[in-house]
Amino acid sequence: MSELRVVLADDNVFIRTGVRAMLDALPGFSLVAECGDADELRAAVDLHRPDVVLTDIQMPPTMSDEGITAALDFRRRFPEMGVLVLSQYVEPEYVMMLFEEGSEGLGYLLKERVADIEEFERAIHAVGRGESAVDPKVVEVLVAAGSKRSTDLSRLTPRESEVLGLIAEGMNNAAIAERLVLGDKAVAKHISGIFSKLGLSEEDDVHRRVKAVLIWLAG
Repeated sequence: MSELRVVLADDNVFIRTGVRAMLDALPGFSLVAECGDADELRAAVDLHRPDVVLTDIQMPPTMSDEGITAALDFRRRFPEMGVLVLSQYVEPEYVMMLFEEGSEGLGYLLKERVADIEEFERAIHAVGRGESAVDPKVVEVLVAAGSKRSTDLSRLTPRESEVLGLIAEGMNNAAIAERLVLGDKAVAKHISGIFSKLGLSEEDDVHRRVKAVLIWLAG
């Protein structure tokens, strides 16, 4: 099995040093570049075309959402590239941004989780394979937003579970209808049922899709 080539971006040199040490301790990874800001990250990705990018959310020059913005850009330009966002805290709005267009090849992990070497390794491999990796605390925070919300996936019908799995792959309603050979109204009805059973009926549509995916991933 070939090594996964990794680019790491974080403006905190101590964080970069710690993550580098973790990668050095794990077999199967090659750190090809370290970056301290978003411009360096984009240049490194264009130069090295890594298998996986590990990036902080907030970096120079604006210290806002550079990591998320870069992750979405890489996803569009290099769909085979995995991106694992490392964050100090659970930031719901950034989670929503990251998964709004789909979840394949994307991950959101709290930095405290990096110390768990096995979980860190699994998350990197997951996004490298085009799968998703979501920190359990992220799911807890988003789901806990509604105290009456149910996360019991067993309430979904087999068809609803199938539809939710396709949503998690980043498919829109039209693509789901084509895949399952269903009408658009049937797909919309299934999605409405999913939202209702997962207690997401009062959210706007984008946030409901993201939260439903996170619940599905956690299950």
